[in-house]
Amino acid sequence: MPTNETDEPAGASRAPRLALAGAALAFTSMYLAAGALTPLLVVYKEQWDLAPSQLTMAFAVYAIGFLAAALVLGSLSDHLGRRPVLIGALVVQLVSNLMFLVAPDVGWVIAGRIVQGLASGAATGAFTAALVELAPPHQKRLGPILGSVGLTGGLAVGSLLAGLAIQLTPSANTIAFVFLSALTVVGGIAVAAAPETMRRSPGALRSMIPNVAIPLAARVEFVAAAPVVAAVWMLAGLSGGLAPSMVHSVFGLDSGLLDGLAGFIAPAVSVIIGLSFARVPARTAMTIGIYAAILGSIGIAGGASAGSLATMFIGQAVAGLAFGAAFTASLGLVIPLVAAHQRAGVVAAVYVVSYLGLGVPVVLAGQLTDVLGVVPTVGWYSAVVVLLALFSLLAQERLKRRTPLQESRQTHAVHP
Repeated sequence: MPTNETDEPAGASRAPRLALAGAALAFTSMYLAAGALTPLLVVYKEQWDLAPSQLTMAFAVYAIGFLAAALVLGSLSDHLGRRPVLIGALVVQLVSNLMFLVAPDVGWVIAGRIVQGLASGAATGAFTAALVELAPPHQKRLGPILGSVGLTGGLAVGSLLAGLAIQLTPSANTIAFVFLSALTVVGGIAVAAAPETMRRSPGALRSMIPNVAIPLAARVEFVAAAPVVAAVWMLAGLSGGLAPSMVHSVFGLDSGLLDGLAGFIAPAVSVIIGLSFARVPARTAMTIGIYAAILGSIGIAGGASAGSLATMFIGQAVAGLAFGAAFTASLGLVIPLVAAHQRAGVVAAVYVVSYLGLGVPVVLAGQLTDVLGVVPTVGWYSAVVVLLALFSLLAQERLKRRTPLQESRQTHAVHP
């Protein structure tokens, strides 16, 4: 992304803590809504007698909207300012909430998920930057922490609270999206009242041309990390798109709370690991994440096969560890290898791998479930995750054996 900030962006140093809290609330509201859909999709499935393929499609189209918006609009706030982009995204988010509130059929839910993905994709980069810029000068690390907790933590808490609402009331969908709509409005007001932290600059239209690039200096690391990045996002898709419905279809339990818990465990563990691994060397974190992806997928498949919900939940927790360790490590290994002006293209490439890994496999799994059933499909799905993780493990072992001459050549490619 272009970096046109001054050392002290206008108003940022004077921004009250209330502005930071308001921006964090607004950001979290977006991912609370995304997480709430995880158990609510099970309600829609029962209400409208949906096939597994329709359920997974309703989950996965979020990735299409997110990826499209992130690639086209991800840098727009660097030129128009943070507030216009964030307010626009929150308005779009409000529209998606209202679509879920009044949805008469699955077509509305699918459309709402695409709109929701567009809002999140447009806003995530801008919110992440704004949280850093609004943080006090002596607490700049607070911005990324709030961003991480708001995103992954929002997904987890949204799923759990929606599951609790399903357990307690037949009006869970109405309660959830009335509350989330109100929260989005409050967040929008908070963003509108916050100081602008980015000066307007030319180049807005040019910034909307997608830039996906992997410079030569980062290509080896990217290729080594890409399989496990896809694998951990596949596990995220499994936890969000299939696991909640498996509580009923595989384990025979009718519990909204357990549906919500199935969507809560992996992202909750992921955010904890992501924060606690901040000082762990990226190569070490990557190796831990790869092994965790293998063990987590085996645990999920084993739990489904054995009819043990507890085993599946443990597998999901390990999968959350894999996501928190491997995905963060992939960025830590690749980003330092490229020049500042190349980072946006590399991050976009990581986004492409991630969200294709989130969306495409779970849609295929839904189609396969219609034919084979849930348990065999989860077994095949987990086998693909293990295979991808093993590819990355072999690649990481080769990278560890690189000679000092190879390392110096790579460094020279970044800093000629």
